Amino acid sequence: MINMPDTRPKTVYVRQGDLAVSGDTDVVIATTLGSCVSACLWDPDRGVGGLNHIILPANPSTDRTSAAHGVNAMELLINDLLKLGARKSSLRAKIFGGSQMLSHASGIGLKNAEFVRAFLAAEGIPVDSSDTGGRMAREIRFWPTSGKAQQRLTSNQIREEISVPKPKPPEDDIEFF
Repeated sequence: MINMPDTRPKTVYVRQGDLAVSGDTDVVIATTLGSCVSACLWDPDRGVGGLNHIILPANPSTDRTSAAHGVNAMELLINDLLKLGARKSSLRAKIFGGSQMLSHASGIGLKNAEFVRAFLAAEGIPVDSSDTGGRMAREIRFWPTSGKAQQRLTSNQIREEISVPKPKPPEDDIEFF
């Protein structure tokens, strides 16, 4: 029996509030998004990239090490890419997520997407493509060395709240006085 080398990419899964970076051509970074947003950043000249998973645009705490919130998530991703040799002036971006997953939500998905776009514009990082909003979750796969990204909309679609009429009380022949 001949052992064939495993040619499948190594998948690194990013959970909510986390990030991953790599310069390995055999790595794909994956995440699943609802109202959260991921910024996929890469430097095409250096062949390094990464992805974050932003939960909220603003940080309600003072924890500057958390990648769950806005500015921290973006700065930690950029800093980790710089450590791998990326140049900030060469970074490119793709943005995914920001769905409205609950019918009564406060629009947090839209706020997340708006935050990431504004941050990238302020930092001078061009957005090559994006898919945000809607009402379905997304599965994202990102190849950090090339900037290639794949998205699959999931069947986890928003379900409207259904108003169910209250049952009528049983009728009987008892009369109260």
